[in-house]
Amino acid sequence: MSKRSLLIVLSVVAVIDLIVCLLPVRWDMTDDKRYSLSEASKQLLRTTACPVEITLYLQGDLNAGFRRLKKAAQETIEEMSVYADVQSSYARNTEEAESLGLQPIIIHEREQNGKTAQTTVYPYALVRYKDKKAVASLLRNTRGLSGEENLNASIEQLEFAFMEAMHQVLQNETPRVAFIEGHGETDELHTYDLMTALSRYYQVDRGQLTNDAHILDAYKAIIIADPQTAFSETDKYIIDQYIMRGGAVLWAVNGVRLSEEVLQSEGYTPVLPLDLGITEMLFRYGIRINPALVQDMQCLPIPVNVSTDPAQTNLQPLPWTFAPLLLASQGSPVTKDLGQVMSMFVSPIDAVGGDDGIEKRVLLATSTASCVTPAPNEVNLSDMDPPTELFRYQYVPVAVSLEGVFPSAFAHRIAPEGIVTDEPVRKQSITTRQVVIAGGSILSNELLKGQPLPMGYDRYSGMQFSNRDMAVNSILWLTDADGLISLREKTVALRLLNDKRAHDERLSVQLVSTISPIVILALIGCAVAIGRKRKYQRI
Repeated sequence: MSKRSLLIVLSVVAVIDLIVCLLPVRWDMTDDKRYSLSEASKQLLRTTACPVEITLYLQGDLNAGFRRLKKAAQETIEEMSVYADVQSSYARNTEEAESLGLQPIIIHEREQNGKTAQTTVYPYALVRYKDKKAVASLLRNTRGLSGEENLNASIEQLEFAFMEAMHQVLQNETPRVAFIEGHGETDELHTYDLMTALSRYYQVDRGQLTNDAHILDAYKAIIIADPQTAFSETDKYIIDQYIMRGGAVLWAVNGVRLSEEVLQSEGYTPVLPLDLGITEMLFRYGIRINPALVQDMQCLPIPVNVSTDPAQTNLQPLPWTFAPLLLASQGSPVTKDLGQVMSMFVSPIDAVGGDDGIEKRVLLATSTASCVTPAPNEVNLSDMDPPTELFRYQYVPVAVSLEGVFPSAFAHRIAPEGIVTDEPVRKQSITTRQVVIAGGSILSNELLKGQPLPMGYDRYSGMQFSNRDMAVNSILWLTDADGLISLREKTVALRLLNDKRAHDERLSVQLVSTISPIVILALIGCAVAIGRKRKYQRI
């Protein structure tokens, strides 16, 4: 090749390299697209008119897992900067994190010399836009998963964590949700933790329905938490037509009625079907809550007095099969990567309607050893060890999400007398969503000395379950017009090392990785020398 041809080739390569550097062209060659943002995230970022400032608190003497999380967070921020003016920095100290009320994570690790090292980490990022700010939690800590699995789930959720915070600072007005009252629903004190969690995203109201058919129109979603008395025709009409206009509903409804107070005082309580007058209504929407109780071998323990001496108390924890630890489905953005959900006296759910165009997804289900007891029946504390052969059911659904076009329960009926409205009955909804949970206990928090405990916290075992995350994710999914909640479905392949094999084969791997490059270079050198020798021998 002549010098002129070589110069032309190098010039062309240089021009192509310059064009590639200047153009915003990016290729994500990974199978799971871990370095790509979704279209919903891109659209949200493009709506920014001012710089976005992100402060990372995840720094310090991090172990390998948290360094991987930090690197993934940096890469996510870099990808965000392609579509918006994103400026990132690291906090110089932890004082600001502490002033924001952020709780640190304490990492305990055993070093090679046998000593235990302790490190404090703040796995958060603060997102600022104009005069607003929101905190993105970068770590998902699900009970029952290993540290590597939790870190991998955290990396999967990074895009959602940042976009969730972005959505909060970009919205111009706070959306509203409402707890419906007037039918014996769970009171404010027993839903305090859920209301506090939702107040991060919404204005949360409570109130009773009137005869105004449009009283719910200002709300993105409504929550019906454990009603105990029947709904009137007026109330059902208002809720039904709210759904027809695109409203979203979170139902937490029991299939049976029993008294926990009588159970505690008498040791047993009758279990009767709970008729709230909404069975036909829910059936029209594609769901049926059965008048039965679910028992499960995978359950919470409760303290029971096993003493035979009336003068002395001997409390021992015994498994309470009427308090199932429900499994969260990994096939829905509402429950993906969540741990077990605590429940008490829940009912089974059936999907009905066949191919009605409504997408139904199971959110919560029992384990592989469950029992379904129809009402009427009774719950008796003396029956703490039921026969195992009764537990023959598997994965009984307890919570379901519904999405689609719903038929009205009043499609072939006239509006109740006294309803204030100028509109005729809507017979079909626009596309909207509902979540149905067959157990009000899932949304409630217990009290200790009159003070509310966190949702999903079992004071007897001291364990924290995923009730709060499940409930908040349900409302986020119900009100998600931009599709951001779907980011929780992102999956990053978990490629973990086999610790035992890595330890056993450590020396051989080190030798191979150290010696093999030298051997390969030596062989190449020998081959080149032999080739040159033969070439010049011919000459």
